[in-house]
Amino acid sequence: MPIPLFNSIASWLLKKRYHQIELFLKYPGEVQQEVLTNLLEFAEETEIGQQYGFEGITSYEAYAGRVPLVTYEEFEPLIERTRRGEQNLFWPTEIRWFAKSSGTTNARSKFIPVSSEALEDCHFKSGKDMLCLYLNNNPNSQLFTGKSLRLGGSKELYEDNGTYFGDLSAILIDNLPFWAELSSTPSNKVSLMSEWESKLQAICRESIRENVTSLAGVPSWMLVLLNHILQETGKEHLHEIWENLEVYFHGGVSFNPYREQYRKLLPKESFQYYEIYNASEGFFAIQDRNDSQDLLLMLDYGIFYEFIPMDSFGKPSQRVIPLWEVECGVNYALVITTNAGLWRYQIGDTVRFTSTSPYRIRITGRTKHHINVFGEELVIENAEEALRRSCREAGGSIAEYTAAPVFMSGNEKGAHEWLIEFRETPADIQAFSRLLDTHLQDLNSDYAAKRYRNITLNPPTVHRARQNLFYDWLKSKGKLGGQHKVPRLSNTREYLEELMALNQRVGTV
Repeated sequence: MPIPLFNSIASWLLKKRYHQIELFLKYPGEVQQEVLTNLLEFAEETEIGQQYGFEGITSYEAYAGRVPLVTYEEFEPLIERTRRGEQNLFWPTEIRWFAKSSGTTNARSKFIPVSSEALEDCHFKSGKDMLCLYLNNNPNSQLFTGKSLRLGGSKELYEDNGTYFGDLSAILIDNLPFWAELSSTPSNKVSLMSEWESKLQAICRESIRENVTSLAGVPSWMLVLLNHILQETGKEHLHEIWENLEVYFHGGVSFNPYREQYRKLLPKESFQYYEIYNASEGFFAIQDRNDSQDLLLMLDYGIFYEFIPMDSFGKPSQRVIPLWEVECGVNYALVITTNAGLWRYQIGDTVRFTSTSPYRIRITGRTKHHINVFGEELVIENAEEALRRSCREAGGSIAEYTAAPVFMSGNEKGAHEWLIEFRETPADIQAFSRLLDTHLQDLNSDYAAKRYRNITLNPPTVHRARQNLFYDWLKSKGKLGGQHKVPRLSNTREYLEELMALNQRVGTV
């Protein structure tokens, strides 16, 4: 089929989906109620369905009253039984795939069940919708005249007791229809390579000669790949290599620390960035407007949503509410019920609604990845905006960072300690530290209250990390590439002290 004709047909098919999206935009509550009803009816005969009497649940209130919230650790015994071959425990169709999720750099891995329904009605459907929303906003796009450079996980798929596990991206690639590979680069063989540094070279060799029109992958690792490609080709920016490159679909980590670096690699004013919110547990939201940082919550992927206001999270007074009760500006922990059999599952992410008509969100961080040792409630959203403002005023740009508390000792007050790997270092680190403190206070009233006259918190300390420190740390843990992430904020000093020790052992700049 000629490329222009293929481009026209693909665009037409994807735009048809927009009319279905309009349905949940108009009737969000009804669509979510229907999702819950369908999930309960479908799983009535499972072990969990029998245990909690799914057959008799006819309302959200009954569901919330009968089925408890769970964490991965509480759900793990059922997952392990399924990995050993038992079926119909939490989902009626056979579970053969498990997405091995690192989430952070913790040594312990999670194995998230992936059903055929989750593959088709959530993950693959969301990929089409991502393109649909982009094309709806950019009718002159020539996306399908070239290929998408995809950067997925760097693990192979392993067979284990009749089931398979691997990075979600590897599972998706392995299950995609044959024609999907024709519109992507690198080849499936290279995409599924397990060794990151060899894979980097192979992707570079294959993709340079292609007509790449879009990029897709996690910002941190994509940046490593793109800089490597520029180094190999001797070009100044990516449009010299791929003149038709028009959009980058990104997710997995916050884009804010990388935004300025990408603008240098992709200097065309017309270039678009589209954020997605996906995880091993499901695909949740997609940017639905050009030049926006808000994500449209997708309500018809077989996922039912609940939310815990973070001001009550983990307390005896904890509240859990459905979508139709959320408010804008409140930080919520996300709870999901999915078409892979996760029932009232606390995924660990936090979000804030920017709109309720339609429901749009921003990802604010993780329930465990924040600093709240002193009641300051510092979340990643605050940290990255403060870092952005500080770089703008003091000069410099940031490659990676992490922060942890300095605990009170005797008469010594607490503080925050930051380790930052700068791509461009500010002229005055002390001035940068003062700016960071000021902006954190402007952005977070709880932090400001603890910093007032140093009553609880002393000013933060900022250390400069040597180049490639975080990369070397991840490499030492066998966690290069794919979905592996640097823990940004922590209530313990475990990550920070490991990094500081490595920084001193190899030598600081």
